[in-house]
Amino acid sequence: MKRTVFISIVGRPNAGKSTLMNRLLGEKVAIVSSKPQTTRNCIHGILTEGEDQYVFFDTPGINRPKNSLGEYMSAAADSGLEQGDVVLLVCDVTRAPSHIEKGVISYLKSSGTPSVLALNKIDTADREVIAGTIAAYAALHDFDAVVPISAKRGKNVGELLEELSHFLRESEWFFPDDAATDQTMREYTSEIIREKLLRALDREVPHGIAVVIEDYSENNRHTSIRAEIICEKTSHKGIIIGKNGETLKKVGTYAREELEKVTGGTVYLDLWVKVRERWRDSEAAVRKLGYDKKDIEGSGGERKKRTGSAGS
Repeated sequence: MKRTVFISIVGRPNAGKSTLMNRLLGEKVAIVSSKPQTTRNCIHGILTEGEDQYVFFDTPGINRPKNSLGEYMSAAADSGLEQGDVVLLVCDVTRAPSHIEKGVISYLKSSGTPSVLALNKIDTADREVIAGTIAAYAALHDFDAVVPISAKRGKNVGELLEELSHFLRESEWFFPDDAATDQTMREYTSEIIREKLLRALDREVPHGIAVVIEDYSENNRHTSIRAEIICEKTSHKGIIIGKNGETLKKVGTYAREELEKVTGGTVYLDLWVKVRERWRDSEAAVRKLGYDKKDIEGSGGERKKRTGSAGS
């Protein structure tokens, strides 16, 4: 008997949502960095174990939008929240509930959606702090389960998956049993390059970067990729390239090495940097760079469609 469940992973920026999803899947499908708002799209991660298939929605961190890109990310987060059969709220155990978590809890109360609370980063907190945070959330909502975890170290992640297994329902799978994500290689490549940029750059530069794959071609065991890195200021372009091109070379090397592990062959990566002034403030520019709210409008209806087809 095949079973499936769709799980929305939500929370504030830097709570560890992407790290947790990668840990649950046992492989990397979402990019990770120490900088907030790394995730811009709703990334789907798929875990199939025996007759059970878990589909995770890794959503952008919930935050007040400051520009058109922020509005897109907010819409993606809302859509991802609505698509889940169960909501997995990921919180930093060292931080008290904020208006962000309270907003998610308000949605849970009004929608009646089942929910699991994952209190992350327990490796950075003592027992007293953990107990206090558990009590603070217990006073706000009656979660179906509360699991203290460390996504970075893998502590209690197996116990978390066990709690999520209680929400599996008889249903045909929506993805092949060997799928880990529904991202295309173009999309994955763009994200990997952006991750390496996030790790190589400081200050405000990373938040104003987008990566567009202009060409992606495969021939036997060779993959040729041409990518454009879009930034907002001429001064940022110089920072991205670096002295004598060293920063861009470093980014290209790290991205190529990771992509070769995925493709199993040789990767030729050609990176170019272009300036589009204040592109994050322009809805048209945001849409042209692949962040189109039309792509996520109405996707919340998928939950209703699945529920009708599954026949719980």
